[in-house]
Amino acid sequence: MINKYKKIVIKIGSNSIVNSKTKKIKSKWLDGLCKDIAKIHKSKKIVIVCSGAIALGSKSISEKNLRKLEDKQAAASIGQIELAHQWRSKLKKYKINVSQILLTLEDSEERRRYLNARNTLSSLQDKNIIPIINENDTVATEEIRYGDNDKLAARVAQMIEADLLILLSDIDGLYDDNPKKNNNAKKLTEIFKIDKKIENLAKKQTSELGSGGMNTKILAAKICSGNGCTTVITNSNKNNPISDINKFNSTTFYPVVSYNSSKKKWLLNHLKPSGSVIVDSGAKKAILKNKSLLPAGIIEIKGRFKRGDVISIILRNGQKVAIGISAYDFSDAKKIIGKNSKEISKILGFEGRDEVVHKDNLVRFSS
Repeated sequence: MINKYKKIVIKIGSNSIVNSKTKKIKSKWLDGLCKDIAKIHKSKKIVIVCSGAIALGSKSISEKNLRKLEDKQAAASIGQIELAHQWRSKLKKYKINVSQILLTLEDSEERRRYLNARNTLSSLQDKNIIPIINENDTVATEEIRYGDNDKLAARVAQMIEADLLILLSDIDGLYDDNPKKNNNAKKLTEIFKIDKKIENLAKKQTSELGSGGMNTKILAAKICSGNGCTTVITNSNKNNPISDINKFNSTTFYPVVSYNSSKKKWLLNHLKPSGSVIVDSGAKKAILKNKSLLPAGIIEIKGRFKRGDVISIILRNGQKVAIGISAYDFSDAKKIIGKNSKEISKILGFEGRDEVVHKDNLVRFSS
């Protein structure tokens, strides 16, 4: 099934790699996965996004349930060492070198850091080294976390321009109802468009160790879809988790055609904008005609964003119109809302841009 793909991101959930009772690595299962990876390593570029650090480290923390952020961070710092060691030792048998990369949300949300991470991944891939990626849980606060590795894996897939994302989980795809509660639930094997109907099917499914449910997997598939990347959700509970994938034990989400530039794809999939501007109907019409957002069409500013930050453009009723890069910080933007662009230099005391968000730095949402 995966033969036609060249760049693959494999995301592994906590439940897949860590025994929920012993809090130890599922060594035999990981052996099978590494054997699969070794088979395709020479012909494909592979990146692994692996959860499990907090679960592994939790056995060394005296607290039974890790509720405090600092306890989770401590557990992550312990477990990450073991996780990296396991990957290194098991892939070394096949003469495959690995590296460790720990990312925070800001590494994908800030354009400069995003490009830097992309260049690092590209360099490793050129040298046939497999990056093992996880969220940097030891330093990330709740405000700057991905929250789960499904979204992180999707952003990594975008970084490397992957054509396939495999989400190894404790369920073999998307069903028309929760299969853990309804024995008659039917699995959807192929999805060609992620619409409201599909999103509504993504009811949260509990897991003992993982932080993401089906909702986050659908979001990951949606991010990948707009970037020309296929997503497969499959149950990891197989002897050979990759080579045993077929249409009967997975759900495949196919990509849609996108003509956006790499920069605009990055913008469209931004997870946490720094603020927002509320615009009138005239500004909406202009944006839909591929024009820039001018201060005259802005009604209100929300958030404390800086110049160069990503902001949402919305209507009063909450409808999202677009997302883009602000040419002004929030304080200057507040001073010029509703004004003609010719008045900007007089109001601010310096020569600024005519537009708050230039059309080249803006992506419209589909209506």
